[in-house]
Amino acid sequence: MNAQQIQHKVRSLADPAVAASAARFFRKEHAQADVFLGLRAATLHRLSKEHRELPINEIETLLRSGIHEERMLALLILVIAFRKAKDAARKEMYDFYLVNTKHVNNWDLVDASAPSLIGAYLIDKSRKPLYRLARSTNLWERRIAIVATQHFIRNDDFADTFKIAEMLLDDDADLIHKATGWMLREVGERDRSPLEFFLKQHCRKMPRTMLRYALEKFAKEDREAYRKGT
Repeated sequence: MNAQQIQHKVRSLADPAVAASAARFFRKEHAQADVFLGLRAATLHRLSKEHRELPINEIETLLRSGIHEERMLALLILVIAFRKAKDAARKEMYDFYLVNTKHVNNWDLVDASAPSLIGAYLIDKSRKPLYRLARSTNLWERRIAIVATQHFIRNDDFADTFKIAEMLLDDDADLIHKATGWMLREVGERDRSPLEFFLKQHCRKMPRTMLRYALEKFAKEDREAYRKGT
């Protein structure tokens, strides 16, 4: 099937009630102009497996859609293809993703793709591209930078998470505070000591949301101590 046929299939599965609920939920998080059809995550994952052989030019058509679920489906297909691809094809997919970040424009799209594409590609390479993304004026590129490090964290490699988190301490976007706190919490779940070292250095400056997310797995008395900076 090509992208147009897949779009027809996707739109035939629309659920107006689910779409309305999704629109209300996502509009709280910088998605005022997004269009939702109302497909659930399980359906999109099933479709991504069915169409995992879709060529990259057809994936691009889906990714450039104004419909949220079609962009998500494009990214899920890309993630599946990336896992099975050889080095040259992985490089093509990585470059494709970075050229199209303006279409990876909601938190769930970033979170579903950045670790498995950007993080996985850079695991044995220079991490400089992440620092360029972390300095971007584009909210979603900054989120890609920090969330991509989840792949490193899962390989017990924490240095870039801490460096990028430090760069984002003064960020003014709540979605960046949440993502950064989430990645810090992920580090703590692997190894508590480096997280505590980071928190002791920065807890007084960290945005409250970032700190709250980072501390979710701490005991109540420890959370209070870090919140008070004591």
